[in-house]
Amino acid sequence: PYYITPLLMGASMFVQQKMTPTTADPMQAKIFMFMPVVFTFLFLNFPSGLVIYWLVNNLLTIAQQMYINRRLR
Repeated sequence: PYYITPLLMGASMFVQQKMTPTTADPMQAKIFMFMPVVFTFLFLNFPSGLVIYWLVNNLLTIAQQMYINRRLR
């Protein structure tokens, strides 16, 4: 099988993570950076509909964050 949607979901989660402000705790920041990798491998065996839902949610959140960041400048 092709694992395109979990990889796209992991990439979108990584981009979303980079857009959010960093935490003061360096250990928590490292854990947050590792989460997209964990979720990518976790979602390899999930139903494709769930992965697509999560992917679209991530993409909409990224678009919303970009819009907010532009409005605040």
